[in-house]
Amino acid sequence: MQHIYKTFQFCLVLLLTMLTSINANAQQRIALADGTVLNVFIVEPAADTAAPHPLVIVMGGGPGNASISADTSRWLGSGFAQRGWYVAVPISPDNRSFRGIENNAKVAALIQALQQREGVATGKVLLAGVSNGGMSALEIARRNPQVYFGVAAVPALSGATTNNDSLGGFPVYLRIGGGDELGWADNFDETVASLTAAGVELDAGVLEGAPHMFRMDWSTLGPWLEKVQGTSR
Repeated sequence: MQHIYKTFQFCLVLLLTMLTSINANAQQRIALADGTVLNVFIVEPAADTAAPHPLVIVMGGGPGNASISADTSRWLGSGFAQRGWYVAVPISPDNRSFRGIENNAKVAALIQALQQREGVATGKVLLAGVSNGGMSALEIARRNPQVYFGVAAVPALSGATTNNDSLGGFPVYLRIGGGDELGWADNFDETVASLTAAGVELDAGVLEGAPHMFRMDWSTLGPWLEKVQGTSR
């Protein structure tokens, strides 16, 4: 009987943990000003952090579909939420992450909708992205950099032909895995040169031995976040 009771307790704790995780990373349908609806994973900030909470839009890699966005909300979004950020991980409407004019505009509209919520700070927003999501973040920032704290691209690439002129003085945190199985580390120097030539305020590094998708180095990303927030005040 005691064994059965302990088993029941374990199952109950496991169920409550699962429900908490589901609530913390809940998928929501958010209506945009253009009449369309965007599916978004929301990760609310830690309860012991002060409101209003700054907003971060985190974009997943590859196509940015539901599965990738859900994973991104858990392993990256939760890290931001623990540090007081209100996290939104949108699902790409066309499996291109958020590349292109129309998708860039949807992120801007999503920001407008979320900043109407109680507890979400108005003003500047952080853009973050993984791989194709990092490229999306840079692309969105180039259109209107003054409304963003900066971009955390983990990773992203920028070529010699990319026009980053609008990002002069703009903060970018860039990390690429040294063991990137897609070979992105081979393009690190070109990416740094492209951003630096435009006057980007760049914090860039290669993570030794890390693959294409890697665990965040919060010992460097955390201070960078505090710096860009403090600079904007």
